Amino acid sequence: MLRILALPLLLLALQPFGSTIRPLPGPLEANLEGRFWQPGCPVPLSQLRLLTVSHWGFDGRPHTGQLVVNRDVAAPLATVFRRLYELRFPIRHMRLDDLYGPRRARPADGDVSGSFECRQAVPSPCTGGTGSGSWSNHAYGNAVDLNPVENPYVGCGRTRDRASARYLDRSRQRKGMVTPAVVQAFRSIGWGWGGDWTGRTKDYMHFSTTGH
Repeated sequence: MLRILALPLLLLALQPFGSTIRPLPGPLEANLEGRFWQPGCPVPLSQLRLLTVSHWGFDGRPHTGQLVVNRDVAAPLATVFRRLYELRFPIRHMRLDDLYGPRRARPADGDVSGSFECRQAVPSPCTGGTGSGSWSNHAYGNAVDLNPVENPYVGCGRTRDRASARYLDRSRQRKGMVTPAVVQAFRSIGWGWGGDWTGRTKDYMHFSTTGH
């Protein structure tokens, strides 16, 4: 009986990593227009790509996730997610509908990993407000946020999400928290991490081409 139970687990562990990069399908472009992209955004929709990757979930099983990213970073990001898969780093939600779907269909916990969204950079919780007046790297498709509940945006010892309060203490590693190996995977393609920011503001979920 133990051998029979162990076989499916072994097959899961042996499931290879997979990734694809392709232009945005027409229905996805239509879904982004108006809500997540508008005329005047810093990149046209034609500059974006749909990146599909294997990843491990919080349930200990492999899943397929998707991100909308800039075409210039799609291939390097595929290598990063290959490394995260090798590390068995768990990602809770990374489906297109989790980020871009109807609000009623999005995960209630809000713990969605994503990339492209045409918006301004969010000010530090130290200062408050919703916009900084400058484009976020997400508006270019040049940033990725991983597990935002477990890796909060922190300023002056505060976070906007109550569910993230128990993750303000970064001294104890828990499931879904960014590890040094995850940071190194992004550094290997030249990306910086918001957890390395100086001062009282840290964005532990955030990786980008500029580090900001």
